Amino acid sequence: MTEAPRTRGRIARGTAALTAACGLLLVTAAPASAEVKSTCGTYICVATAYQGRDYVQDITVTTRDGLPGTLRAFVGDYRGSKANVSRWRFVVNREIRAYPRLAVCGGLDRGGRVIENHCVMIP
Repeated sequence: MTEAPRTRGRIARGTAALTAACGLLLVTAAPASAEVKSTCGTYICVATAYQGRDYVQDITVTTRDGLPGTLRAFVGDYRGSKANVSRWRFVVNREIRAYPRLAVCGGLDRGGRVIENHCVMIP
């Protein structure tokens, strides 16, 4: 008789964990109308969610080696930086006009030196 409550408890905990994970994905996922484009350089990967040619939602910069550094993101007049992390999502949410293509870039600095700048071109 004691096995039934334990089993129900396990199922309830598993269901709660699955619900929380799905909720987290819904909060962090880009809207359905957004396109995502990414590319990697030698030291960093840069991904961007955008709509159309001119509207940039966010830029995610990740180090390939998993070590922290000062991560930067830049596009048009937007400049953002974050120190001592290995991955960061920069929320841009603005329209930036560029002709013929828009370069959405990320960068990595370590020890006061620029290690790499890498860009994703939005068609």
